[in-house]
Amino acid sequence: MRFKILIIDDEPILRNSLEVALKVSGHDIIAAQSGEEGIELFRKESPDLILLDHWLPGINGDEVLRLIRENETETPVIIMTAQGSIELAVNSMKMGAFDFLVKPFDLEQLEILVQKALERVRLKKEVEWLRAQYREKFRIGIIAVSREMKGVLELAEKAAKGTDTTVLIEGETGTGKELLAEYIHFLSPRSTFPFIPLNCGAIPKDLFESELFGYEKGAFTGALEKGKMGKVEAAEKGTLFLDEVADLTPAAQVKVLRVLEEKEYFKVGGVEKKMADVRMVAATNRDLEKEVEKGNFRSDLYFRLNVVKLFVPPLRSRKEDILPLFCFFVERFNEQFNKRFLRIDADAEEQLLAYPWPGNIREVRNTAERIILLEKGDTIHGSHLSSFSQKAGDREAMAHPPALSPHGIILDEVEKNYIREALRMKKGNKVQAAKLLGITRSALLYRMEKHGIVAR
Repeated sequence: MRFKILIIDDEPILRNSLEVALKVSGHDIIAAQSGEEGIELFRKESPDLILLDHWLPGINGDEVLRLIRENETETPVIIMTAQGSIELAVNSMKMGAFDFLVKPFDLEQLEILVQKALERVRLKKEVEWLRAQYREKFRIGIIAVSREMKGVLELAEKAAKGTDTTVLIEGETGTGKELLAEYIHFLSPRSTFPFIPLNCGAIPKDLFESELFGYEKGAFTGALEKGKMGKVEAAEKGTLFLDEVADLTPAAQVKVLRVLEEKEYFKVGGVEKKMADVRMVAATNRDLEKEVEKGNFRSDLYFRLNVVKLFVPPLRSRKEDILPLFCFFVERFNEQFNKRFLRIDADAEEQLLAYPWPGNIREVRNTAERIILLEKGDTIHGSHLSSFSQKAGDREAMAHPPALSPHGIILDEVEKNYIREALRMKKGNKVQAAKLLGITRSALLYRMEKHGIVAR
């Protein structure tokens, strides 16, 4: 990464020496021989670092530093002076200087100090870049035209302010629960640290503990030689997002509860207690309170997760958001596929608003992507949405119960046949087959084991 350094010094020999040395290090250098010229270049060039002589003709270094700090508080300023004293150093630091050098100094000493200052600048630029990515992601990514969704975002913004407050997000599949969790993280004091997602339904029960906590080398047969970092450690000082939390096994629920209550854990095969400085946000497409009533989910874990509950309404109940969402994805895929769809005709709008969107926002995105990829022109027509009528016909067919033989059926055989057919259609992909059957991957694996089914 190249940085721009401003040197303000009235001694030509020193100024030129610094300029040559820092250019060799790969930096862009601008130089001024007076305080007035230095301020002008600072305002014009926005340097990443300033090397400032304390004794200057005209306005001195203290005044230059004061004027810089009036405009910008973050740029590191290293003060250079031939008349160093503790009092002068303390005064410069109080005024906001990054550090202090007494002339004469060797270039190695200066380079170490410059590297230290620029490392801080680099980290600041990375944080700003990440924040810019988040801002772009959330600029329109969470559509809140409807009153219901505005209420959800308002509550999310309040919940984000608590650094350790757990949040439970409930809502149907495809409603954007993970995006909302990221939004909470982005607005929280932990936003400069990682957001780590963990899909609780996609991890085999015997691997969950090592995935969550990591393991030490040699912890079990097949373990990596160097061990493995777990999700809790990866999310240190940030946010751990537990997606599909209702799929946690009873044993896994105990492990998560311990992290929440004790703020500590052990790696698999480890004896050293680790502290867990993470915030947990959980999400589920089920009613977790009902799962507690059924005995499928621990009540103590539910109460620990349910400090703030957010319910993301399905798209069919907030129709005001459908067209803005669709237009957002059209714009995104126009850019991706180099297309120029600019309008939606009345027939298409009517179909978009009438369709129930069982797949919610994910289905809106997929629909927009398909149209922009396959169709031509600048207007989206009702004919581009012909697949909707086919889906409606499928739902109508499913609404009629199948005929049942008077001799009865073997339900397990029916289930086995559907599982085999789903695996065949998805070419053995268990995640996709589970989605086709409307169950989780872990539930599919359980049924495959129960029926002795092997994916080809």
